Amino acid sequence: MSATIEERKAPWPVGFYRSAVGKKWVMALTGVGIIVFVLAHMVGNWKIFLPDVDGVPDIDIYAEALRELLVPFLPAHVALWILRTGLIFAFLLHIHAAYSLTLMNRRARPDDYQGPRNYVAANYASRTMRWSGVIFAAFLLFHLADLTWGIQPMAPETWARGEVYANFIATFSRAPVTAFYVIAMVLLGLHLYHGAWSMFQSLGINNPAYNKTRRNLAGGLATIILIGNLSFPIAAMTGFFNEDNCKPREAAEAGHLKVCSGTDGISTEQEAGH
Repeated sequence: MSATIEERKAPWPVGFYRSAVGKKWVMALTGVGIIVFVLAHMVGNWKIFLPDVDGVPDIDIYAEALRELLVPFLPAHVALWILRTGLIFAFLLHIHAAYSLTLMNRRARPDDYQGPRNYVAANYASRTMRWSGVIFAAFLLFHLADLTWGIQPMAPETWARGEVYANFIATFSRAPVTAFYVIAMVLLGLHLYHGAWSMFQSLGINNPAYNKTRRNLAGGLATIILIGNLSFPIAAMTGFFNEDNCKPREAAEAGHLKVCSGTDGISTEQEAGH
């Protein structure tokens, strides 16, 4: 009987993930998924600026369509929860890979050396990558408790299930919440900028000839997401959606449908002549 016993090897996906290269690939691929979600979520939220449909805010209709996704093939809410579960799994993998890589780097170089090369090669976004991710994760939990779950005191007192438009206006009428959201979006922009930049390197696309293009793509993506996500809370905070801005008489005379709703009530603009 041989004295040497062949060690049981872990399945290839597990073994690959245990390596630094595997963790970088997981961070890159889950990062792509998170970026796609952030973009889709932002575009969906832009529906807050659209006119109502038969008196119902367009964003409320959009939210109901998400809850009814793939009905009748699947029961209501099931497809949405499948997507949410996949997103949660991607977030957890992304965080775990980042934490594991940090530990591996510390073991490889225990001394926290900060020589000139570090600050030449790394900008503010990369040096704050870890903390921006942690702070944004804390904000994400607050954001879910505020607008999705309606848990007080994070959510406004008037929170009501399914009333996305009203909940949105009510929550961003609170200055501290809007300020927290703006800070979180700035940190998300920094995180996405460095993440998108380093993602190409993790996937093996690291030719100096493409560095300028990579940086421009990362910067453009982060800027679009930052401006897009800041547009609606700032609009709500500055009174863009208030009833006074609807100008119902002028809209009716111009033959327009209702263009906005306020926190103090809903405009009843109709088409001229009706």
